[in-house]
Parts: sequence; C-alpha cells; structure tokens
Amino acid sequence: MPVLTRALGAATAAYGATTIAFPRVLAKPCGLPTTTPVRTLIAAIGARDTAIGLAMALAPAGAPLRTAVSARVASDTADAVVFGLGLPDRSARPKVVAAALGWAALCAVSAFTR
Repeated sequence: MPVLTRALGAATAAYGATTIAFPRVLAKPCGLPTTTPVRTLIAAIGARDTAIGLAMALAPAGAPLRTAVSARVASDTADAVVFGLGLPDRSARPKVVAAALGWAALCAVSAFTR
C-alpha cells in the first residue's frame, strides 16, 4: 500500500470537508467573496475533493487506487486551468495555479512510490 498516496488522500478529504464547513478557506486565497453562489460552488468542489480523497485513502491497491489518484490529478489540473483563466482577482491566479498543479504533481508522483 503506497503510504504517501494514502496520506495525500486523507489530507485531501480533510481539506475538502473543511472547505464545505468553512468556504472562506478556499474563497480567500482565490480572492473570491463568500456570497451564496460562491459558497455553493465551493461546497461542490469540497464534496468532490472529499470523495476523491476518501477513495485515495481507502480504495484497494491496484486499478481502484490508480483510478482515484487519476481523478485527483485530473481534478487538480482542471482547477489550475479554470481558476488560472477565470479568477476575477488576477493577482490570485498564479498562487492558486501553483497550489493546484503542485497537488496534482505530488499525487501523480505518489502513485509510483511505496
């Protein structure tokens, strides 16, 4: 069982749950207001991250775990593109892109470690 992958999954799930409970955790670094529509979208992202994180932490080794990691990498990469192109606060874009791509890379590398 890849320990790093499991730990990253648990961290992802915890972060996702935190953003559902406290949307400002994601909104603030992105330079977004915590309006009802933004909180709704952040909750959806948080739910996605919680589900994928739990899958990474709990899926059986092999294809199920590789699928969970692939979903995490794809989600983080998509976040980098969408937030990098669309955040209204242009000064927030580089740090948000760096964080998303950093997580994508770390999760991808974890798939090859034990």
